[in-house]
Amino acid sequence: MRSFRGRLLASGFAALSLPACSVRSLAVSSIGDALALSTSSFATDDDPELVREAAPFGLKSVESLLVSSPRHKGLLEAAASGFCQYAHGFLQQDADFVEASDLARATALRDRARRLFLRGRDYGLRGLEVDFPGLPQAMRRDSQTALAPLKKEHVRLLYWTAASWTAAIALAVNDSTLTADQDLPAAMMRRALALDEGFGLGVLHDFFISFEAARRGSGGSVDEARRHFERALALAGGRRAWPYVRYAEGVAVAQQDKKAFETLLRQALAVDPDQEATERLSNRIAQQRARWLLTRTEELFVE
Repeated sequence: MRSFRGRLLASGFAALSLPACSVRSLAVSSIGDALALSTSSFATDDDPELVREAAPFGLKSVESLLVSSPRHKGLLEAAASGFCQYAHGFLQQDADFVEASDLARATALRDRARRLFLRGRDYGLRGLEVDFPGLPQAMRRDSQTALAPLKKEHVRLLYWTAASWTAAIALAVNDSTLTADQDLPAAMMRRALALDEGFGLGVLHDFFISFEAARRGSGGSVDEARRHFERALALAGGRRAWPYVRYAEGVAVAQQDKKAFETLLRQALAVDPDQEATERLSNRIAQQRARWLLTRTEELFVE
């Protein structure tokens, strides 16, 4: 405790000797570090509605600090991940839930989700450009070469940037400018997978379950989707529900395998959300989707 106080006093005296602009910059950076770390607490919450209500304030706080500290990697990562998760868990999913009863609201929610996904993508790219200036342009010339210098420390930004980008493309299929870049987020996910397969207890494999299933007939492979599903399960060790939901929705429906669909979703619901604290909120949201999908079984399968 004494040494901590000593370091705190030393940093305080050092700050007093700095010019006013440097003190302000130091303060913003310190607050930014704390705020970037605090946003991860949402992941451990067991109340999705509480997070839904709290997240916008946190995201706007992050954006406000980025005005003063635009190259703060922790804040840029927090913005990329936060906007992606908010748009996916609370806007895109809500749009799916209400579409049958209120198409206009579903359309509005998806439009809002697309815009927030793009905001998340842009913050993620800015975060990567702190270490690799001009990365987006370099990826358009040769993605493999451009991404080769990235290291394991960049995997979080790679994942959230690519996840946001892919989700925005999926919601804007008629936007030729956006869809022209569709191979770039996939390249980012492949690089992340090569750097750290175990990131997020296998969440990178979740992406490829959906990616391969969506590309059936145009280069995708059900066998590859299955391989990624099995790796996701192995890395998660029963602590994540999303692999079951992704495979049920992406592959079982496409193959019209009703029995597998129902079994997979029940397996998702059997996951204990509290087994892994960092996956608690994500599991709750995945299980909400699993329950909703089960109510649609008769719509999704033709006997």
